[in-house]
Amino acid sequence: MSIDAIALTDIASADNSAATALTEAEIFDAHQGGKLSITSTVPLANKRDLSIAYTPGVAEVSRAIHNNPELARTLTWAQRLVVVVSDGTAVLGLGNIGASASLPVMEGKSALFKTFGELDSIPLVLNTTDVDEIVETLVRLRPSFGAVNLEDVSAPRCFELEEKLIEALDCPVMHDDQHGTAVVALAALTNAAKVTGRGLESLKVVVSGAGAAGIAVAEILLTAGISDVVLLDSKGIINSERADIAADPQSKKSQMAGRSNPRGISGGPGEALLGADVFIGVSSSKLAEDHLKLMNANSIVFALSNPDPEVLPEVASKYAAVVATGRSDFPNQINNVLAFPGIFRGALDAGARRITPAMKLAAARAIAELAEADLSADYIVPSPLDPRVAPAVTAAVAAAVVAE
Repeated sequence: MSIDAIALTDIASADNSAATALTEAEIFDAHQGGKLSITSTVPLANKRDLSIAYTPGVAEVSRAIHNNPELARTLTWAQRLVVVVSDGTAVLGLGNIGASASLPVMEGKSALFKTFGELDSIPLVLNTTDVDEIVETLVRLRPSFGAVNLEDVSAPRCFELEEKLIEALDCPVMHDDQHGTAVVALAALTNAAKVTGRGLESLKVVVSGAGAAGIAVAEILLTAGISDVVLLDSKGIINSERADIAADPQSKKSQMAGRSNPRGISGGPGEALLGADVFIGVSSSKLAEDHLKLMNANSIVFALSNPDPEVLPEVASKYAAVVATGRSDFPNQINNVLAFPGIFRGALDAGARRITPAMKLAAARAIAELAEADLSADYIVPSPLDPRVAPAVTAAVAAAVVAE
């Protein structure tokens, strides 16, 4: 579930000062006719305007692009257009609700791209869950867009889909449920470590949830230099000796078993959290208060499941020095909108063909740095509405592209 999902019945005001109940009438009225429209960037007030924007003038532009396809980058909107693609199989906390029911969410995502990244975006919801069919569809549509944001695709299919699209397309592709969550989690953890007087690389981290977000979080933490990462799923600690993991050596879980859990521990949440510094929850599982007691003093708890965190902040705060959630009505909201608009904008600005680990690390550093001046236990990442965020992430990602 994406961390930019919002609880419909208990959303905070923009300044987190008070919770405001939403009514069904208010919600449905706002969605009448959808949340997106297309407006012209050129005047169409007279015959001359029509002759320039459409026929006969447009024929000159089409001829120019035919002779030099690179001109499409500057003479059409495709290079600045992000398509938000979903098959509706893992939508918010609603599960597999299908393409049509996912469309309001994808419209919202496109609106976020425009508002925070100044990028045009359109939703594409597909009536197929076949990975190869989705890839073929996007390959055929490639001349129409500049980047692909995958959204709300169920695991483990999302891993295969992203990998195949990256290979098939010559443009940035990112599954935001994975990497947007991971980038913001790393930014928050970077600052939480500073608040608690720890070095990032020395942390012992437990990630609960081995789906799209959990595996991406574990991967970015390992890339950032944290060696002691333990991953949990519904059956317990991920390790190579578990029969179900050993039986599927090509799976993401099997790959993570070879990269994580350096102490080789087994068991469940109790064994994983004994002596841990950090808990990061990206699953629907609940975290028992007794397990919090097993963690080291001044622990860090990120309970990111939406709308119901793995443990309520008031409980976690009894034991943890820093607590974060995915919700806007508690301090330290881990929200994907801090990351994805700037990541895509930076990639497109720099002409990147891929979104790389270095670009994600640069985005995380940029987000973390914006909170440094006012760093505290209740402020480890900037607000999603902070106007500095997208430009800072954009600049950092573009610089990373140049450096690579």
